[in-house]
Amino acid sequence: MSKKADETGGPEDVDAAFAAIVAGLQREGVSADWPDGDGSAKPKDEPRAEPAEEPEPDPDPGSSARSDEDHFVPPDPPPLPPLRPATMGALAMFLLGALLLVAPNLIGIASSTATPLALLAISGGIGWLVLRMRKGPPPDSGWDDGAQV
Repeated sequence: MSKKADETGGPEDVDAAFAAIVAGLQREGVSADWPDGDGSAKPKDEPRAEPAEEPEPDPDPGSSARSDEDHFVPPDPPPLPPLRPATMGALAMFLLGALLLVAPNLIGIASSTATPLALLAISGGIGWLVLRMRKGPPPDSGWDDGAQV
């Protein structure tokens, strides 16, 4: 036996072990049909059978097994609320910081001065947005989390 087979406790002939496993599965009735690259399965020894034609659906909706009434269609989401002036200010700080960082020459500031100002503006805008985040449900909307006891 090889050194690797001794260390892992596995058989030396992996192909023979795999063939034994496949033969055992075939004795139990597991199919040996494997899908090809196109997703269709081809049997090794048997010719491919043509699919049986499905019967025409009955025009009577009461007799169909699946109807459109059983299909759930979620309601449209509510519109986004308008942005508050403080949120607009925080976004403006963030965008100004990004502009200073990317193209300080458009404003006419040297890059050695614009980089710290840009980082302060970006971090200030993000900090302002984070500090203004709500910590709970809206106070006047009659909010319900949907829990039922």
